[in-house]
Amino acid sequence: MTYEKIVDYVQKKFAKLDVSKTGDVAVQIDVTGEGEGAFYVAVKEGKGAVEPYEYYDHDAKIIADGSDIIAIVDGKLDAVAAFNEGKIRVEGNVEKVAELKSVFGVKKAAPAKKAAPAKKAPAKKAAPAKKAEPAKKAEPAKKEEVKAEVKAEAKKPAAKPAKKATTKK
Repeated sequence: MTYEKIVDYVQKKFAKLDVSKTGDVAVQIDVTGEGEGAFYVAVKEGKGAVEPYEYYDHDAKIIADGSDIIAIVDGKLDAVAAFNEGKIRVEGNVEKVAELKSVFGVKKAAPAKKAAPAKKAPAKKAAPAKKAEPAKKAEPAKKEEVKAEVKAEAKKPAAKPAKKATTKK
């Protein structure tokens, strides 16, 4: 896009905006890349203007690619987000740029339509589940074996205390 087309596009968009509630602000915009050049956007006493030349007494300067300027003017790109991402540079009073940004604003995407609920396919009959074989239970110990073990432990003599070693003097 040429410089003239960029300025013309911004002028037409800006003319449609209500700037009556915006404070006085003058921002120079330096376009880089295709359509390189400078123009300014100003609001004074509730009236806006876009002119195709530098404004030396500006509050701030925006330096950006022409496509990013168009995206900001169209409301498709948030100027603050573009600044944070390094797409645009701002010199001067950032608060004045924020005032101007509030005029353009970022348009929110329209909410997506909800899809109609899908029709359920008829359920297929599942094959009957196979029965699991019952787990084998541990066999209980025979009573006689348990009694024998208890008696064997009872017959063992208690441990005798160890003798003390004596030493001769």
